[in-house]
Amino acid sequence: NVELPNPFPTMPYSEGMARFGSDKPDLRVNFEFTELTDLMKDVDFKVFSGAANQEGGRVVGLCVPGGAEISRSEIDDYTQFVAIYGAKGLAWIKVNSVAEGRNGLQSPIVKNLHDAAIEGILKRTGAKDGDIIFFGADKEKVVNDAIGGLRLKIGHSAWGKEHGLSTEGWKPLWVVDFPMFEYDEDNARWVACHHPFTSPKDEHMQYLESNPGKCLAKAYDMVLNGSEIGGGSVRIHQEVVQSQVFRALKIGAEEAQAKFGFLLDALQYGAPPHGGIAFGLDRIVTMMTGAESIRDVIAFPKTQRAQCLLTQAPSQVDERQLKELHIRLRQAAPAA
Repeated sequence: NVELPNPFPTMPYSEGMARFGSDKPDLRVNFEFTELTDLMKDVDFKVFSGAANQEGGRVVGLCVPGGAEISRSEIDDYTQFVAIYGAKGLAWIKVNSVAEGRNGLQSPIVKNLHDAAIEGILKRTGAKDGDIIFFGADKEKVVNDAIGGLRLKIGHSAWGKEHGLSTEGWKPLWVVDFPMFEYDEDNARWVACHHPFTSPKDEHMQYLESNPGKCLAKAYDMVLNGSEIGGGSVRIHQEVVQSQVFRALKIGAEEAQAKFGFLLDALQYGAPPHGGIAFGLDRIVTMMTGAESIRDVIAFPKTQRAQCLLTQAPSQVDERQLKELHIRLRQAAPAA
């Protein structure tokens, strides 16, 4: 038998990103981010102050209990690991003695931090003697991905388990209050985070056209041990709201009618409020069985090259089938 909390805990998307750098946090790992951006704006360490003063930048600390015993070679390995996510380095401070303040810290960056910053770091992180604090300072996405990945790597390592930094078992979680939109810098427009048919929260309808970035959606994910095993939303059931969402996405009335006229017309006839959720049962079974890959629990999995060993697909297509679909194949030009 598996004991699960009833009801499952619920966490807003914004909290997951702030504390864990993830919209599907793994709660088996019991340490988390500490926000330090505001403390780093005036330090002499440009890596920190640059990120803290940059629009969309973030500085966080990750205090690892007992981590002062982590060797320099292991820190170098972690530095290479976070580089996978685009991090340019990995700053750290070993806390030998909190009572001694600056003199009780071991790190090449301490000399570039003023006393108020050091005091703030130690206080906010709750660091104790024998801990290590890793830092992420970059654009928000890089910090979230890199330090979030580091948190899981350390927490689930043999050393992390030995020091009680992660637990076994099942940690389910509802993640709610996702943003409706995100801004596409390249195209200078708002785009839907999930899809344009998700309903905004009632109290955020007023922001649909005036401030789309402030809108939260009636969307929800079911997360288990850091994996999304289900997701869904309440759908828009009113034509006026659907049209507002299209306008927020810079989809004009003519384009909306051409692409989604059938939907807009149907919504005028009184569609009831409706929503749902789709579960990834194969992903759940993968976790329950301890399989290494989702392909291990699928009846007829494709190969890494997307081939089906049962039906030998994809296979040759004859000319008659191509003609029916108005497709003409051309031979690739030989390499020079």
